[in-house]
Amino acid sequence: MYAVENDIALNVAGVTKKFVKSEGFPWPWKRRRNGDQNGRQNGNGRRTVVAVDGVEFQVHRGEVFGILGPNGSGKSTLVRCLSTLLLPDEGSIAVFGHDVLQEEMVVKRLINRVSVDASFFKKLTPMENLLYGARLYGLGAREAKRRALEILERLGLEREPIFQPMEEMSRGMQQKVAIARAFLTQPIVLLLDEPTTGLDPRSKREVQAFVEELRDTHDATILLTTHDMQEADALCDRIAILDDGKIVALDTPAGLKSLVPSINGHEPTLEDVFMELTGKQLVKDEDEKSE
Repeated sequence: MYAVENDIALNVAGVTKKFVKSEGFPWPWKRRRNGDQNGRQNGNGRRTVVAVDGVEFQVHRGEVFGILGPNGSGKSTLVRCLSTLLLPDEGSIAVFGHDVLQEEMVVKRLINRVSVDASFFKKLTPMENLLYGARLYGLGAREAKRRALEILERLGLEREPIFQPMEEMSRGMQQKVAIARAFLTQPIVLLLDEPTTGLDPRSKREVQAFVEELRDTHDATILLTTHDMQEADALCDRIAILDDGKIVALDTPAGLKSLVPSINGHEPTLEDVFMELTGKQLVKDEDEKSE
């Protein structure tokens, strides 16, 4: 394992990621308000869309850092840059002092990622999928099997489904396997991109409890993107709110809630903060589209 004496787990400095969109090709990001409605258009019918725009933050070792934002705000693109799947066009990213561009292989051994649309070999069992992933990281089969059983049972999976084809499992159960696969290699930075989206309430609680366990008992740093405001409030030490590719607020959950006045004597929630900081922007977007 590589040295991780640095107390800063993630150092994101001025990161910008752009994509070129061809006319007539559907694109998930919403329009930007910079005079040309969706980035800068050149003469051949292609437009530059800025998905992540000058983002800066630091995540401390052992912290659970949340990122909230509307659909299309750039959350998943940012996570892909952090995990080396995408290269930033501007700025820098370091994982415990290791630059993601210059030391890509070092970074890959320090991190792992869970996405909302995790991929598997569906004809194989969860155990076979996990053992295959373990081999890619040089983990022996016996140790990998022991860890896999321990993590899957902690996430609420019974032993029988663990040895049945993935295609026979519900989406919620598959997502638990994705989380087990990510933590199987014991990464010191875990990137969770909407890990509980689509899960039933019981499965969601089991995943959240496992994240809390990682935070409390393992030397793991966790970055979490989610649309669940209660989940973010309960799990995260600090939260960044991303809108239109930019960070519009960054603070502890309590600090963010202090930005919004109480309503009819009720203390504001993270949802109130979220709507205050992004809802007006979304309404303005809709107004512009109707013009």
